Amino acid sequence: MKKLHPVMLAGTGSDVGKSVIAAAFCRIFLQDGYHPAPFKAQNMALNSYATPEGLEIGRAQAVQAEAAGIPCHTDMNPLLLKPQSDHTSQVVLNGKPIGNRDAYDFWRKRGKDKGGYASTAIDFRREVCNAFDRLAARYNPIVMEGAGSISEINLRDTDLVNLPMARHAKADVILVGDIDRGGVFASVYGSIALQTPEDRKRIKGIIINKFRGDMRLFDEGRRMLEDICGVPVLGVVPYYRDIFIDEEDSVSLEQKRRQLAEGKVNIAVVLLRHISNFTDFDTLERDPRVNLFYTNNTSDISRSDIIILPGTKATLDDLLELRRNGCAQAIVRAHREGRVVVGICGGYQMLGQMVSDPDGIEGSITSLPGLGLLPIHTTMTAEKTTRQVTFQFDGQTCQGYEIHQGKSDTDQPIMQTDHCIGTYIHGFLDNAPVIDYLLKGRTTGSTPVQSLADWKEEQYDRLAEHVRQHVDMDAIYKILTTDS
Repeated sequence: MKKLHPVMLAGTGSDVGKSVIAAAFCRIFLQDGYHPAPFKAQNMALNSYATPEGLEIGRAQAVQAEAAGIPCHTDMNPLLLKPQSDHTSQVVLNGKPIGNRDAYDFWRKRGKDKGGYASTAIDFRREVCNAFDRLAARYNPIVMEGAGSISEINLRDTDLVNLPMARHAKADVILVGDIDRGGVFASVYGSIALQTPEDRKRIKGIIINKFRGDMRLFDEGRRMLEDICGVPVLGVVPYYRDIFIDEEDSVSLEQKRRQLAEGKVNIAVVLLRHISNFTDFDTLERDPRVNLFYTNNTSDISRSDIIILPGTKATLDDLLELRRNGCAQAIVRAHREGRVVVGICGGYQMLGQMVSDPDGIEGSITSLPGLGLLPIHTTMTAEKTTRQVTFQFDGQTCQGYEIHQGKSDTDQPIMQTDHCIGTYIHGFLDNAPVIDYLLKGRTTGSTPVQSLADWKEEQYDRLAEHVRQHVDMDAIYKILTTDS
Protein backbone atom coordinates (compact mmCIF):
# COMPACT_ATOMS: atom_id res chain seq x y z
CA MET A 1 0.00 0.00 0.00
CA LYS A 2 1.02 3.61 -0.52
CA LYS A 3 2.68 5.31 2.40
CA LEU A 4 0.19 7.81 3.82
CA HIS A 5 1.04 10.86 5.87
CA PRO A 6 0.02 10.66 9.52
CA VAL A 7 -3.33 12.36 10.08
CA MET A 8 -4.31 14.23 13.24
CA LEU A 9 -7.91 14.71 14.33
CA ALA A 10 -7.67 17.96 16.30
CA GLY A 11 -10.55 19.70 18.03
CA THR A 12 -12.12 23.08 18.68
CA GLY A 13 -12.71 21.86 22.24
CA SER A 14 -13.20 18.85 24.48
CA ASP A 15 -15.93 16.31 23.72
CA VAL A 16 -16.36 17.39 20.10
CA GLY A 17 -16.01 13.77 18.96
CA LYS A 18 -12.30 13.50 18.10
CA SER A 19 -11.91 10.06 19.70
CA VAL A 20 -14.85 8.54 17.84
CA ILE A 21 -13.89 10.09 14.47
CA ALA A 22 -10.34 8.78 15.00
CA ALA A 23 -11.76 5.29 15.68
CA ALA A 24 -13.80 5.57 12.47
CA PHE A 25 -10.69 6.51 10.47
CA CYS A 26 -8.80 3.55 11.99
CA ARG A 27 -11.54 1.17 10.83
CA ILE A 28 -11.85 2.79 7.38
CA PHE A 29 -8.11 2.55 6.71
CA LEU A 30 -8.16 -1.09 7.87
CA GLN A 31 -11.09 -1.85 5.54
CA ASP A 32 -9.22 -0.20 2.67
CA GLY A 33 -6.21 -2.48 3.09
CA TYR A 34 -3.91 -0.30 5.22
CA HIS A 35 -2.31 -1.17 8.57
CA PRO A 36 -3.28 1.80 10.76
CA ALA A 37 -2.58 2.51 14.41
CA PRO A 38 -3.90 5.20 16.79
CA PHE A 39 -1.76 7.67 18.69
CA LYS A 40 -2.43 10.30 21.34
CA ALA A 41 0.70 11.74 22.88
CA GLN A 42 -0.92 12.86 26.12
CA ASN A 43 -4.28 11.92 27.50
CA MET A 44 -6.14 13.09 30.60
CA ALA A 45 -8.74 10.52 31.63
CA LEU A 46 -9.83 8.23 34.45
CA ASN A 47 -10.99 5.55 32.01
CA SER A 48 -7.92 3.46 31.26
CA TYR A 49 -7.07 0.00 29.98
CA ALA A 50 -4.40 -2.67 30.50
CA THR A 51 -2.33 -3.66 27.47
CA PRO A 52 -1.40 -7.32 26.82
CA GLU A 53 1.96 -6.53 28.50
CA GLY A 54 0.14 -5.40 31.65
CA LEU A 55 0.75 -1.68 31.18
CA GLU A 56 -1.72 1.21 31.32
CA ILE A 57 -3.04 3.46 28.55
CA GLY A 58 -6.10 5.63 27.96
CA ARG A 59 -9.28 3.72 27.13
CA ALA A 60 -9.86 5.68 23.90
CA GLN A 61 -6.62 4.45 22.35
CA ALA A 62 -7.47 0.85 23.31
CA VAL A 63 -10.82 1.30 21.55
CA GLN A 64 -9.13 2.84 18.49
CA ALA A 65 -6.65 -0.06 18.39
CA GLU A 66 -9.60 -2.48 18.39
CA ALA A 67 -11.08 -0.54 15.49
CA ALA A 68 -7.72 -0.81 13.70
CA GLY A 69 -7.65 -4.58 14.33
CA ILE A 70 -4.41 -4.57 16.36
CA PRO A 71 -3.41 -5.11 20.01
CA CYS A 72 -3.11 -1.91 22.03
CA HIS A 73 0.35 -0.75 23.13
CA THR A 74 1.72 2.00 25.36
CA ASP A 75 3.31 3.70 22.33
CA MET A 76 -0.25 4.61 21.30
CA ASN A 77 -0.64 6.73 24.46
CA PRO A 78 2.76 7.24 26.08
CA LEU A 79 1.63 9.88 28.59
CA LEU A 80 -1.56 9.47 30.63
CA LEU A 81 -2.69 11.91 33.34
CA LYS A 82 -5.23 10.53 35.82
CA PRO A 83 -6.77 13.37 37.87
CA GLN A 84 -6.82 12.78 41.62
CA SER A 85 -8.16 16.20 42.60
CA ASP A 86 -8.79 19.57 40.98
CA HIS A 87 -5.07 20.32 41.19
CA THR A 88 -3.12 17.04 41.02
CA SER A 89 -2.87 14.06 38.69
CA GLN A 90 -1.11 10.74 38.72
CA VAL A 91 1.33 10.68 35.80
CA VAL A 92 1.59 7.41 33.86
CA LEU A 93 4.55 7.33 31.47
CA ASN A 94 4.94 4.49 28.98
CA GLY A 95 2.36 2.50 30.90
CA LYS A 96 3.81 2.90 34.40
CA PRO A 97 2.96 5.44 37.13
CA ILE A 98 5.89 7.70 37.95
CA GLY A 99 4.33 9.88 40.67
CA ASN A 100 1.78 12.61 41.27
CA ARG A 101 2.22 16.06 39.84
CA ASP A 102 0.66 19.39 40.67
CA ALA A 103 -1.05 20.82 37.57
CA TYR A 104 0.85 24.13 37.70
CA ASP A 105 4.17 22.35 38.05
CA PHE A 106 3.33 19.99 35.21
CA TRP A 107 2.36 22.73 32.80
CA ARG A 108 4.73 25.49 33.84
CA LYS A 109 7.70 24.10 35.78
CA ARG A 110 8.26 20.58 34.52
CA GLY A 111 11.80 20.42 35.86
CA LYS A 112 10.73 20.74 39.48
CA ASP A 113 11.07 17.61 41.61
CA LYS A 114 7.68 16.86 43.19
CA GLY A 115 5.38 13.99 44.06
CA GLY A 116 7.65 11.01 43.51
CA TYR A 117 9.72 12.24 40.57
CA ALA A 118 13.48 11.74 40.40
CA SER A 119 15.57 14.85 40.84
CA THR A 120 16.49 14.94 37.15
CA ALA A 121 13.72 16.32 34.96
CA ILE A 122 11.92 13.98 32.59
CA ASP A 123 11.85 15.18 29.01
CA PHE A 124 8.22 14.38 28.24
CA ARG A 125 8.43 15.81 24.74
CA ARG A 126 11.24 13.44 23.85
CA GLU A 127 9.35 10.52 25.40
CA VAL A 128 6.17 11.09 23.39
CA CYS A 129 8.07 11.81 20.17
CA ASN A 130 10.09 8.59 20.56
CA ALA A 131 6.86 6.66 21.10
CA PHE A 132 5.40 8.12 17.91
CA ASP A 133 8.54 7.30 15.93
CA ARG A 134 8.45 3.67 17.08
CA LEU A 135 4.79 3.40 16.11
CA ALA A 136 5.27 5.10 12.73
CA ALA A 137 8.00 2.61 11.83
CA ARG A 138 5.49 -0.27 12.16
CA TYR A 139 2.15 1.07 10.95
CA ASN A 140 0.65 3.01 8.03
CA PRO A 141 -0.97 5.43 8.57
CA ILE A 142 -0.85 6.74 12.12
CA VAL A 143 -4.23 8.18 13.15
CA MET A 144 -3.41 10.83 15.72
CA GLU A 145 -5.78 12.47 18.16
CA GLY A 146 -5.34 15.91 19.66
CA ALA A 147 -6.51 16.90 23.13
CA GLY A 148 -9.11 19.49 24.08
CA SER A 149 -8.88 22.68 22.05
CA ILE A 150 -5.98 23.53 19.75
CA SER A 151 -6.41 27.23 20.52
CA GLU A 152 -5.15 27.26 24.15
CA ILE A 153 -2.38 29.66 23.18
CA ASN A 154 -1.35 30.22 26.82
CA LEU A 155 -0.16 26.58 26.90
CA ARG A 156 1.47 26.56 23.47
CA ASP A 157 5.04 26.33 24.78
CA THR A 158 4.28 23.21 26.83
CA ASP A 159 1.76 21.58 24.48
CA LEU A 160 2.82 18.00 23.74
CA VAL A 161 -0.25 16.69 21.99
CA ASN A 162 -1.70 19.12 19.43
CA LEU A 163 0.06 21.13 16.71
CA PRO A 164 3.60 20.76 18.14
CA MET A 165 3.13 16.98 17.93
CA ALA A 166 1.72 17.31 14.41
CA ARG A 167 4.88 19.22 13.42
CA HIS A 168 7.10 16.42 14.73
CA ALA A 169 5.01 13.80 12.93
CA LYS A 170 4.72 15.86 9.73
CA ALA A 171 1.02 15.15 10.01
CA ASP A 172 -1.89 16.60 8.10
CA VAL A 173 -4.44 18.05 10.53
CA ILE A 174 -8.21 17.75 10.23
CA LEU A 175 -10.07 20.10 12.58
CA VAL A 176 -13.24 18.68 14.19
CA GLY A 177 -15.95 21.10 15.33
CA ASP A 178 -19.12 20.25 17.28
CA ILE A 179 -22.16 21.99 15.77
CA ASP A 180 -24.48 20.54 18.42
CA ARG A 181 -23.08 22.76 21.17
CA GLY A 182 -23.47 25.92 19.07
CA GLY A 183 -20.98 28.57 17.94
CA VAL A 184 -19.33 26.30 15.40
CA PHE A 185 -18.39 29.14 13.00
CA ALA A 186 -16.62 31.11 15.72
CA SER A 187 -14.92 28.05 17.23
CA VAL A 188 -13.65 26.72 13.90
CA TYR A 189 -12.53 30.10 12.55
CA GLY A 190 -10.98 31.13 15.88
CA SER A 191 -9.15 27.81 16.26
CA ILE A 192 -7.52 28.28 12.86
CA ALA A 193 -6.87 32.02 13.17
CA LEU A 194 -5.05 31.63 16.49
CA GLN A 195 -2.43 29.26 15.08
CA THR A 196 1.01 30.35 13.97
CA PRO A 197 1.41 30.67 10.17
CA GLU A 198 3.41 27.42 10.12
CA ASP A 199 0.78 25.49 12.07
CA ARG A 200 -2.09 27.02 10.11
CA LYS A 201 -0.69 25.45 6.93
CA ARG A 202 -0.94 22.01 8.52
CA ILE A 203 -4.73 22.27 8.86
CA LYS A 204 -5.91 20.70 5.60
CA GLY A 205 -9.60 20.24 6.30
CA ILE A 206 -12.59 20.66 8.59
CA ILE A 207 -15.14 18.09 9.77
CA ILE A 208 -18.36 19.36 11.30
CA ASN A 209 -19.60 16.76 13.80
CA LYS A 210 -22.92 15.99 15.55
CA PHE A 211 -25.22 17.68 13.03
CA ARG A 212 -28.96 17.39 13.71
CA GLY A 213 -31.73 17.98 11.17
CA ASP A 214 -31.83 18.43 7.40
CA MET A 215 -28.26 18.46 6.06
CA ARG A 216 -29.27 20.72 3.16
CA LEU A 217 -29.81 23.56 5.62
CA PHE A 218 -26.03 23.69 6.19
CA ASP A 219 -25.01 23.88 2.51
CA GLU A 220 -24.65 27.66 2.62
CA GLY A 221 -22.97 27.49 6.00
CA ARG A 222 -20.44 25.05 4.62
CA ARG A 223 -19.53 27.43 1.78
CA MET A 224 -19.30 30.38 4.17
CA LEU A 225 -17.03 28.44 6.54
CA GLU A 226 -14.70 27.53 3.69
CA ASP A 227 -14.61 31.16 2.55
CA ILE A 228 -13.72 32.65 5.94
CA CYS A 229 -11.26 29.90 6.92
CA GLY A 230 -9.64 29.19 3.57
CA VAL A 231 -9.84 25.48 4.42
CA PRO A 232 -12.19 22.92 2.80
CA VAL A 233 -15.03 21.35 4.78
CA LEU A 234 -14.44 17.64 4.16
CA GLY A 235 -17.63 16.43 5.77
CA VAL A 236 -20.65 17.09 7.95
CA VAL A 237 -21.29 14.06 10.17
CA PRO A 238 -24.83 13.64 11.55
CA TYR A 239 -25.50 12.98 15.20
CA TYR A 240 -26.29 9.31 15.84
CA ARG A 241 -27.90 7.34 18.66
CA ASP A 242 -27.76 3.79 17.31
CA ILE A 243 -24.00 3.19 17.16
CA PHE A 244 -22.26 2.34 20.43
CA ILE A 245 -18.57 3.08 20.91
CA ASP A 246 -16.89 3.07 24.33
CA GLU A 247 -16.50 6.63 25.54
CA GLU A 248 -13.62 7.94 27.59
CA ASP A 249 -14.56 11.37 28.87
CA SER A 250 -16.60 11.75 32.05
CA VAL A 251 -18.54 14.41 30.09
CA SER A 252 -20.51 11.53 28.56
CA LEU A 253 -21.76 10.58 32.02
CA GLU A 254 -24.03 13.63 31.89
CA GLN A 255 -26.03 11.91 29.16
CA LYS A 256 -26.56 8.67 31.10
CA ARG A 257 -29.89 7.65 32.60
CA ARG A 258 -30.53 8.89 36.13
CA GLN A 259 -33.77 7.28 37.29
CA LEU A 260 -35.68 4.06 38.01
CA ALA A 261 -37.91 2.45 35.38
CA GLU A 262 -40.91 0.16 35.64
CA GLY A 263 -40.88 -3.35 34.17
CA LYS A 264 -37.09 -3.82 34.09
CA VAL A 265 -34.34 -4.89 36.44
CA ASN A 266 -33.16 -1.62 37.98
CA ILE A 267 -29.41 -1.48 38.46
CA ALA A 268 -28.06 1.59 40.26
CA VAL A 269 -24.44 2.58 39.69
CA VAL A 270 -23.47 4.77 42.63
CA LEU A 271 -22.30 8.10 41.23
CA LEU A 272 -18.90 8.78 42.80
CA ARG A 273 -17.03 12.06 42.55
CA HIS A 274 -13.91 10.34 41.16
CA ILE A 275 -15.64 7.57 39.19
CA SER A 276 -13.35 5.73 36.76
CA ASN A 277 -13.79 3.08 34.08
CA PHE A 278 -17.55 3.59 33.83
CA THR A 279 -17.34 1.69 30.53
CA ASP A 280 -17.52 -1.38 32.81
CA PHE A 281 -21.30 -1.03 32.64
CA ASP A 282 -21.84 -0.51 28.91
CA THR A 283 -22.79 -4.14 28.26
CA LEU A 284 -25.34 -4.15 31.06
CA GLU A 285 -26.65 -0.80 29.89
CA ARG A 286 -27.55 -2.15 26.45
CA ASP A 287 -29.19 -5.33 27.82
CA PRO A 288 -32.93 -5.00 27.02
CA ARG A 289 -33.88 -6.58 30.36
CA VAL A 290 -32.07 -3.89 32.35
CA ASN A 291 -32.51 -0.25 33.32
CA LEU A 292 -29.03 0.80 34.40
CA PHE A 293 -28.78 4.30 35.82
CA TYR A 294 -26.33 6.48 37.77
CA THR A 295 -27.35 8.05 41.05
CA ASN A 296 -26.36 9.18 44.54
CA ASN A 297 -30.00 9.51 45.59
CA THR A 298 -30.43 7.33 48.68
CA SER A 299 -34.10 6.61 47.97
CA ASP A 300 -33.35 5.32 44.45
CA ILE A 301 -30.46 3.23 45.76
CA SER A 302 -32.76 1.63 48.34
CA ARG A 303 -35.38 0.78 45.70
CA SER A 304 -32.98 -0.72 43.14
CA ASP A 305 -32.68 -4.46 42.50
CA ILE A 306 -28.91 -4.40 42.14
CA ILE A 307 -26.44 -1.78 43.38
CA ILE A 308 -22.97 -1.35 41.86
CA LEU A 309 -20.11 0.49 43.53
CA PRO A 310 -17.81 1.40 40.60
CA GLY A 311 -14.11 2.07 40.33
CA THR A 312 -12.63 5.33 41.59
CA LYS A 313 -9.32 7.16 41.43
CA ALA A 314 -9.70 8.23 45.07
CA THR A 315 -11.09 5.36 47.14
CA LEU A 316 -10.78 6.96 50.58
CA ASP A 317 -12.07 10.35 49.50
CA ASP A 318 -15.10 8.81 47.81
CA LEU A 319 -15.69 6.47 50.75
CA LEU A 320 -15.78 9.47 53.08
CA GLU A 321 -18.24 11.23 50.76
CA LEU A 322 -20.49 8.14 50.69
CA ARG A 323 -20.72 8.32 54.47
CA ARG A 324 -21.42 12.05 54.39
CA ASN A 325 -24.20 11.90 51.81
CA GLY A 326 -25.91 8.83 53.27
CA CYS A 327 -25.22 6.49 50.33
CA ALA A 328 -23.09 4.15 52.45
CA GLN A 329 -25.90 3.64 54.93
CA ALA A 330 -28.43 3.19 52.08
CA ILE A 331 -26.27 0.49 50.46
CA VAL A 332 -25.83 -1.43 53.73
CA ARG A 333 -29.54 -1.18 54.46
CA ALA A 334 -30.47 -2.35 50.96
CA HIS A 335 -28.09 -5.30 51.26
CA ARG A 336 -29.65 -6.23 54.59
CA GLU A 337 -33.04 -6.26 52.85
CA GLY A 338 -31.82 -8.70 50.20
CA ARG A 339 -30.58 -6.42 47.41
CA VAL A 340 -27.47 -7.57 45.52
CA VAL A 341 -24.41 -5.33 45.87
CA VAL A 342 -21.47 -5.52 43.44
CA GLY A 343 -18.15 -3.73 43.93
CA ILE A 344 -15.63 -3.24 41.11
CA CYS A 345 -12.02 -2.24 41.85
CA GLY A 346 -12.22 0.78 44.22
CA GLY A 347 -15.83 -0.14 44.90
CA TYR A 348 -14.63 -3.61 45.94
CA GLN A 349 -12.18 -2.03 48.37
CA MET A 350 -14.98 0.07 49.89
CA LEU A 351 -17.12 -3.02 50.53
CA GLY A 352 -14.45 -4.45 52.85
CA GLN A 353 -13.82 -3.96 56.55
CA MET A 354 -11.11 -1.28 56.34
CA VAL A 355 -9.19 0.79 53.77
CA SER A 356 -5.81 2.10 54.98
CA ASP A 357 -3.36 4.52 53.41
CA PRO A 358 -0.46 4.81 55.89
CA ASP A 359 1.94 6.31 53.33
CA GLY A 360 -0.48 8.93 52.00
CA ILE A 361 -0.57 7.46 48.49
CA GLU A 362 -4.03 8.92 47.83
CA GLY A 363 -3.98 11.90 50.16
CA SER A 364 -4.33 12.95 53.78
CA ILE A 365 -6.89 10.35 54.95
CA THR A 366 -4.93 7.55 56.62
CA SER A 367 -7.76 5.02 57.08
CA LEU A 368 -11.51 4.57 57.05
CA PRO A 369 -13.82 1.68 57.88
CA GLY A 370 -15.42 0.16 54.81
CA LEU A 371 -19.06 -0.82 54.44
CA GLY A 372 -18.31 -4.17 56.08
CA LEU A 373 -20.05 -6.36 53.50
CA LEU A 374 -16.93 -8.35 52.55
CA PRO A 375 -14.22 -9.83 54.83
CA ILE A 376 -11.25 -7.98 53.33
CA HIS A 377 -8.82 -5.31 54.47
CA THR A 378 -7.09 -3.10 51.88
CA THR A 379 -3.85 -1.13 52.14
CA MET A 380 -2.90 1.46 49.56
CA THR A 381 0.57 0.93 48.07
CA ALA A 382 2.74 2.85 45.65
CA GLU A 383 2.93 -0.23 43.43
CA LYS A 384 0.18 -0.46 40.84
CA THR A 385 -1.32 -3.65 39.43
CA THR A 386 -2.10 -3.60 35.70
CA ARG A 387 -2.77 -6.82 33.79
CA GLN A 388 -5.20 -8.68 31.59
CA VAL A 389 -6.81 -11.68 33.28
CA THR A 390 -8.79 -14.83 32.54
CA PHE A 391 -11.07 -16.14 35.28
CA GLN A 392 -13.74 -18.76 35.94
CA PHE A 393 -17.29 -17.80 36.80
CA ASP A 394 -20.24 -20.18 37.13
CA GLY A 395 -18.15 -22.87 35.43
CA GLN A 396 -17.26 -20.78 32.38
CA THR A 397 -14.10 -19.00 31.26
CA CYS A 398 -14.32 -15.20 31.27
CA GLN A 399 -11.95 -12.30 30.55
CA GLY A 400 -11.18 -8.88 31.97
CA TYR A 401 -8.33 -6.68 33.17
CA GLU A 402 -7.05 -5.17 36.40
CA ILE A 403 -5.85 -1.59 37.02
CA HIS A 404 -5.66 -0.73 40.70
CA GLN A 405 -3.58 0.74 43.46
CA GLY A 406 -3.63 -1.03 46.80
CA LYS A 407 -3.65 -4.65 47.94
CA SER A 408 -6.35 -6.61 49.73
CA ASP A 409 -5.61 -9.54 52.03
CA THR A 410 -7.02 -12.21 49.73
CA ASP A 411 -5.80 -14.04 46.67
CA GLN A 412 -9.30 -14.61 45.32
CA PRO A 413 -9.94 -12.76 42.02
CA ILE A 414 -13.62 -12.63 42.97
CA MET A 415 -15.04 -12.60 46.50
CA GLN A 416 -18.63 -13.65 46.91
CA THR A 417 -20.80 -13.73 50.00
CA ASP A 418 -24.55 -13.70 50.47
CA HIS A 419 -25.97 -11.00 48.12
CA CYS A 420 -22.54 -9.42 47.61
CA ILE A 421 -19.80 -9.76 44.97
CA GLY A 422 -16.48 -7.93 44.88
CA THR A 423 -13.66 -8.02 42.35
CA TYR A 424 -10.72 -6.02 41.04
CA ILE A 425 -11.55 -7.14 37.49
CA HIS A 426 -12.69 -4.46 35.05
CA GLY A 427 -14.75 -5.95 32.26
CA PHE A 428 -16.23 -8.38 34.81
CA LEU A 429 -19.73 -7.33 33.79
CA ASP A 430 -18.98 -7.75 30.07
CA ASN A 431 -19.17 -11.52 30.46
CA ALA A 432 -22.48 -13.28 29.70
CA PRO A 433 -22.18 -15.83 32.57
CA VAL A 434 -21.83 -12.97 35.08
CA ILE A 435 -24.79 -11.04 33.69
CA ASP A 436 -27.02 -14.11 33.57
CA TYR A 437 -26.06 -14.97 37.15
CA LEU A 438 -26.99 -11.48 38.37
CA LEU A 439 -30.30 -11.43 36.53
CA LYS A 440 -31.29 -15.02 37.31
CA GLY A 441 -34.82 -15.18 38.69
CA ARG A 442 -35.39 -11.47 38.09
CA THR A 443 -36.38 -11.68 34.43
CA THR A 444 -36.95 -14.13 31.62
CA GLY A 445 -34.46 -14.71 28.83
CA SER A 446 -30.69 -14.59 28.77
CA THR A 447 -28.01 -12.33 27.33
CA PRO A 448 -28.01 -11.93 23.54
CA VAL A 449 -26.37 -14.77 21.61
CA GLN A 450 -23.98 -12.35 19.88
CA SER A 451 -20.65 -12.20 21.69
CA LEU A 452 -19.26 -8.91 22.96
CA ALA A 453 -16.35 -9.16 20.51
CA ASP A 454 -18.69 -9.66 17.53
CA TRP A 455 -20.97 -6.88 18.74
CA LYS A 456 -18.00 -4.48 18.97
CA GLU A 457 -16.85 -5.39 15.47
CA GLU A 458 -20.33 -4.65 14.19
CA GLN A 459 -20.30 -1.23 15.90
CA TYR A 460 -16.91 -0.30 14.39
CA ASP A 461 -18.12 -1.29 10.94
CA ARG A 462 -21.32 0.71 11.36
CA LEU A 463 -19.34 3.72 12.56
CA ALA A 464 -17.02 3.47 9.55
CA GLU A 465 -20.00 3.28 7.20
CA HIS A 466 -21.61 6.29 8.87
CA VAL A 467 -18.46 8.40 8.50
CA ARG A 468 -17.80 7.22 4.93
CA GLN A 469 -21.27 8.41 3.92
CA HIS A 470 -20.66 11.93 5.16
CA VAL A 471 -16.90 12.55 4.84
CA ASP A 472 -15.10 12.88 1.49
CA MET A 473 -12.61 10.02 1.90
CA ASP A 474 -11.27 10.55 -1.63
CA ALA A 475 -10.26 14.06 -0.57
CA ILE A 476 -8.73 12.66 2.64
CA TYR A 477 -6.61 10.18 0.67
CA LYS A 478 -5.51 12.94 -1.70
CA ILE A 479 -4.43 15.08 1.27
CA LEU A 480 -2.52 12.17 2.82
CA THR A 481 -0.57 11.41 -0.36
CA THR A 482 0.15 14.94 -1.62
CA ASP A 483 3.42 16.57 -0.58
CA SER A 484 2.86 20.04 0.88
